[in-house]
Amino acid sequence: MNQNPYAWIEESLATIHRANWYRSVQTIHSRPGAKVLLSGQEVINFASNDYLGLAGDERLQTAAITAIQQFGTGSTGSRLLSGQRELHRDLEQGIASTKQTQDSVVFSSGYLANIGTITALVSKRDLILSDQYNHSSLKSGAILSGATIVEYPHNSTAVLREKLQQQRKKHRRCLLITDSVFSMDGDLCPLPELLDLAEEFNCMLLLDEAHATGVMGKTGAGCVEHFGCTGRELIQIGTLSKALGSLGGYVAASNALIDFLRNRAPSWIYTTALSPADTAAALAAIKIVQQEPQRRQQLWQNVDYLKQLIKEHLPNLQLLPTESPILCFQLSDAGTALKAGKQLREAGIFAPAIRPPTVPTSRIRITMMATHEKEHIEKLVEVLKAMQL
Repeated sequence: MNQNPYAWIEESLATIHRANWYRSVQTIHSRPGAKVLLSGQEVINFASNDYLGLAGDERLQTAAITAIQQFGTGSTGSRLLSGQRELHRDLEQGIASTKQTQDSVVFSSGYLANIGTITALVSKRDLILSDQYNHSSLKSGAILSGATIVEYPHNSTAVLREKLQQQRKKHRRCLLITDSVFSMDGDLCPLPELLDLAEEFNCMLLLDEAHATGVMGKTGAGCVEHFGCTGRELIQIGTLSKALGSLGGYVAASNALIDFLRNRAPSWIYTTALSPADTAAALAAIKIVQQEPQRRQQLWQNVDYLKQLIKEHLPNLQLLPTESPILCFQLSDAGTALKAGKQLREAGIFAPAIRPPTVPTSRIRITMMATHEKEHIEKLVEVLKAMQL
């Protein structure tokens, strides 16, 4: 048998190309912002998750540089060995204060936070109920846990209730997992109803606040604050890499749960601690979010302005329901989405095509920033109108 055991890879790549699912990187050659230099072309940036425009803020840069000068470039080990720095606890206390939880723990990425937390909380004797549109990190954590996984249709609390009635009594523990802001659609989970179901059926609830942190709620604490659910028992996970302009993930919850994760979450125990620069930058960002609510207010003004212009000038645009700074419009297939993304790019707009298998239907995804100016938004609408989508 002389067949090359790696031959299937080329065949698989060919299939990906035929389906218009092939992906490649696009290099930005400038500081993050509302305008960026993309492969030599200046474009208006509607592709970033830097909702508050903090990734290029000089105060975050200064904090990161100061931390490097004091602590070096790397943490050198896991938090339980040589990686712990006072900065880590300062950041964790800042997150807990923002979230109004008893404590928090910082991971080296949001993906690691989800994987580590889910695998620590449930195992093969347990049940996970997961929203169909959940982020890959939630789905990966569920698979790695070994628990029985049941997906329910997106945001359908009626079906979720049915699944709980059918399955809950067969399992030891039950964990409900969901995004709060769905990153490829822009809509929100029905958090109050999910919390009610969790209490009724004796379930834990894990909420991924990645795209809500710094954005949703009166103080930017996230969807828990937005829905008036602060103080109710749940597990909040998020990232430091979007509105907070840095890198890393966090879990915010009770003292007991956080202490348990420090002893049982493998992706925290066995991973090098977050770098001093990233930690300090995130801590600076949290302070800015608290001290400058006008950034968040400007972000929402920009969102409202774009929606108003779309309603006036693009009434036929198939905009998905959204209550966040993420606005997506559907297109018929992956090829059409790729063509639309290319046309936007040629006109100086960076708004990428999102295709299966990331999402069930192809679309253009637009993300708003507090640092977008009116002219940027008007240019986007003008280009979309000329494309006659």
